[in-house]
Amino acid sequence: MSEPVLIGEGMTGGYGGADILHSCTIAVDKGQIAVIVGPNGAGKSTAMKAVFGMLNLREGQVRLMGEDISALTPQARVRKGMGFVPQNANIFPSMTVEENLEMGAFIREDDFRGTMDQVFELFPILRDKRRQAAGELSGGQRQQVAVGRALMTKPSVLMLDEPTAGVSPIVMDELFDRIIEVARTGISILMVEQNARQALAIASKGYVLVQGQNRYIDTGQALLADPEVRKSFLGG
Repeated sequence: MSEPVLIGEGMTGGYGGADILHSCTIAVDKGQIAVIVGPNGAGKSTAMKAVFGMLNLREGQVRLMGEDISALTPQARVRKGMGFVPQNANIFPSMTVEENLEMGAFIREDDFRGTMDQVFELFPILRDKRRQAAGELSGGQRQQVAVGRALMTKPSVLMLDEPTAGVSPIVMDELFDRIIEVARTGISILMVEQNARQALAIASKGYVLVQGQNRYIDTGQALLADPEVRKSFLGG
């Protein structure tokens, strides 16, 4: 069995002296959508931040394309091929849509116009609003800007922290459709999501975390069909 594109293996750590994660493992294969779900306070976003290097691990390691990147800063991980879209403060509101995307290409030394065209093909509304200040857009459109900006680095893995937080069900469905399209291009997606049922429906792999530990790991469909998972985490 080949090595996953990205794996945080046996991760134990947290903030300050308290561990939030306890021997937690999260992995995603090429072109796969992996979703982390679980109750509030389960350590979902902490697990993603640990993979991205935003907290120190006491135990475990993170590997990207087989390389141990545990000691790298988040900025260095971006250069290695990781894109990260945080839940909050993920756009520059006073800048135009186009300027936001250009900011995403800060590590690029080649011509990034082709990548911007690909972002506009994925999110046509952004092409229409490219000269508009990003802060004037709707919540769903701002999320598209944030995802598009992360795609400008040409990542091999795109990590999304609660991408549908605060948007309407219709916008959530549209964002999930776009996420599926990104995965079809070969980019691996690792996503934390509160809308567990909808997220698992599009996931190749699902991780249910409870108190910073892996409780269930399976395909998204298998977790949706599991009576225990449905009863405990999906509202029956």
